Amino acid sequence: QVQLVESGGGLVQPGGSLRLSCTASGFTFSMFAMTWYRQAPGKERELVATVTNTGETTNYADSVKGRFTISRDNTKNTLYLQMSSLKPEDTAMYYCHATNNRNRIYWGKGTLVTVSS
Repeated sequence: QVQLVESGGGLVQPGGSLRLSCTASGFTFSMFAMTWYRQAPGKERELVATVTNTGETTNYADSVKGRFTISRDNTKNTLYLQMSSLKPEDTAMYYCHATNNRNRIYWGKGTLVTVSS
């Protein structure tokens, strides 16, 4: 059974940091590119950051460049998102997404990040 399980969300003050994790099972994690998406209340889901299956290449939305870092550990089947200098506008549900070169797609159920004083 394929599963993507996000964790690490919570309430943090502006300027603070959080580290999200996404643990994968049921598929060959190392063969999939991984992406973090987020969806704020009343807004459409948007891409935050993506990493290739080997971890060699990453890309970021302009809104998070320099503040967020995506990484992965293929030995642990885990994807990470290190978030720093958090802003209220980063408040959203954060989702883990996996895709391979055969267009197979998997989604996690999300973890909520709230940035507020």
